[in-house]
Amino acid sequence: MLLNALAALGHRGIKTLSTFGRAGLMLFNAVVGKPEFRKQAPLLMRQLYNVGVLSMLIILVSGVFIGMVLGLQGYLVLTTYSAETSLGMLVALSLLRELGPVVAALLFAGRAGSALTAEIGLMRATEQLSSMEMMAVDPLRRVIAPRFWAGVISLPLLTIIFVAVGIWGGSLVGVSWKGIDAGFFWSAMQNAVDWRMDLVNCVIKSAVFAITVTWIALFNGYDAIPTSAGISRATTRTVVHSSLAVLGLDFVLTALMFGN
Repeated sequence: MLLNALAALGHRGIKTLSTFGRAGLMLFNAVVGKPEFRKQAPLLMRQLYNVGVLSMLIILVSGVFIGMVLGLQGYLVLTTYSAETSLGMLVALSLLRELGPVVAALLFAGRAGSALTAEIGLMRATEQLSSMEMMAVDPLRRVIAPRFWAGVISLPLLTIIFVAVGIWGGSLVGVSWKGIDAGFFWSAMQNAVDWRMDLVNCVIKSAVFAITVTWIALFNGYDAIPTSAGISRATTRTVVHSSLAVLGLDFVLTALMFGN
């Protein structure tokens, strides 16, 4: 019984390492090599629209409401200590350091990541990738690379937009609803936020999340079983694995950036 359990554990570990190796090779072969800007630029622009622009609506709406909720809850807590004028600091720091990168990445994984996995998985199921190989077209450079770079470029920009509309949503609650003086709100935010360090750390976090989420999404689609059930399971894995990876990496990055 014990030997069977150890054998199963070892088999699972070997399978996991093999998956990481295949994912790494896929990404390496897709993005490393001689750049072909003339061929890749139209593909990249199309994927920037599909991955980035089409994710704008959920980012804007979610950012406003999260900022409003954060402003309302922050106001209720700060009034206990007669410190409601610090609401701008609370909203800005919370969004820049934590909520902005993390929530934007989770939304990106749910919307764009799942779409990428389903698209690549469908191309695998309909043998479009095999057809490219038969025509001497590298599917990794033609299909995977533009989508990867589109995800890496899009998520940091979407995160900045999310933070901006979130701060605006917090100001709506604090200034327009609860009556905090606008000067106090914005001056508290400006005095507390180190725009160079906090904004840089926010962009670094979102870039790491972008690489991770896009990589997971593309590999799950590329490695999916070419059936409807296989594509469905791959799409589910993308959302689950991306969410866990984002939350785990968030702790590591936060400890490195603010642990001292």
